[in-house]
Amino acid sequence: MDICDSPESGKTVFATRNRPANRRPAISSSFESGGARIDMTEGYYADGRIAEIFLNADRANSLLDFLMSDAAILASIALQYGAPLEEIRHAMKRDAQGAAASPIGQALDRITP
Repeated sequence: MDICDSPESGKTVFATRNRPANRRPAISSSFESGGARIDMTEGYYADGRIAEIFLNADRANSLLDFLMSDAAILASIALQYGAPLEEIRHAMKRDAQGAAASPIGQALDRITP
């Protein structure tokens, strides 16, 4: 995946994915969103940085469950390629009061760096 052309060297710079270790610290919690219970697990690198997020809805194999799981996978891959958590949070849709409008946004807001 091309990130940019390096003006210093004239070469294309590629992003590197920093995969978390197979065994890593994790925190699991639950929250409510739109009448559904959401189970969330945050995985961390050894240095304490967030590495990944997993989301599951209480209605297994529902469209909501699939969409949340896929959104969490995309957020995890972005984090592993170095996207700052704050930038991902900022990109989420918000209501007029600034609260996250979607379960993935609500989950990202619960993560404390």
